[in-house]
Amino acid sequence: MPYMMAGFPDPDSSLAIAEAYAASGADLIELGIPFSDPLADGPTIHAAATTALAAGATMDTAMQVCEAVANRVPVVLMVYANMVLANGGPAEFAARAAAAGAAGAIVPDLPLGEDGEVRNGLSDAGLARVPLLAPTTPGERRGQICAGAQGFVYVVSTVGTTGERAQLPAGLTDLVAAVKAEAEVPVAVGFGIGTPEQAAHVGGIADGVIIGSRLVRAAGEAGSAEAAAAAVGAFLNETRVALAG
Repeated sequence: MPYMMAGFPDPDSSLAIAEAYAASGADLIELGIPFSDPLADGPTIHAAATTALAAGATMDTAMQVCEAVANRVPVVLMVYANMVLANGGPAEFAARAAAAGAAGAIVPDLPLGEDGEVRNGLSDAGLARVPLLAPTTPGERRGQICAGAQGFVYVVSTVGTTGERAQLPAGLTDLVAAVKAEAEVPVAVGFGIGTPEQAAHVGGIADGVIIGSRLVRAAGEAGSAEAAAAAVGAFLNETRVALAG
């Protein structure tokens, strides 16, 4: 389940990256909508959002990327609450996302109990509201999140923001097992997964593996749309081999 930032490194490159994800057999694309103050994102993805915004990326940019590949692979939008509110509110945002072919949305700064209006807007448009669940989430609250989960549960592997890590946290296996015992939808793990070997380990304990910063870094270092597509495609192909092994 690869992540990408819409409009990064530039509009043409982001479209090429989305195409490469689809061609490389992604099971789902997590599509980031550029935002100036992304609380959940580390330096790599934050910098990508800043670059995309400086180049003129907007909500329309993200919807164009979504529309380009949504007929081949499910697309879940990673969007901060302010972007939903600034673009017509939950109902209008959900309608635009549905029209672009999106399957759902992740709103990382809108926790359970404060997400009713957005959840209802997405649901009315036939879209899933995918929840986040952290290692620090108390057991009772974890059960509440799992009970209302749609699409899949996004398990944050470690405390902190997104970014590549040298090692996966020791308690991840137990955390995923606890979530899988309570969730009726698939359980995917993200944050800190930056190598095919790490992806293979997570693939052995979870239903989905989300890779973000490593792919965003590869796209930013590539230098052209063609090179960016080739770089992310090669990494995903290598990761698929590791997962199959």
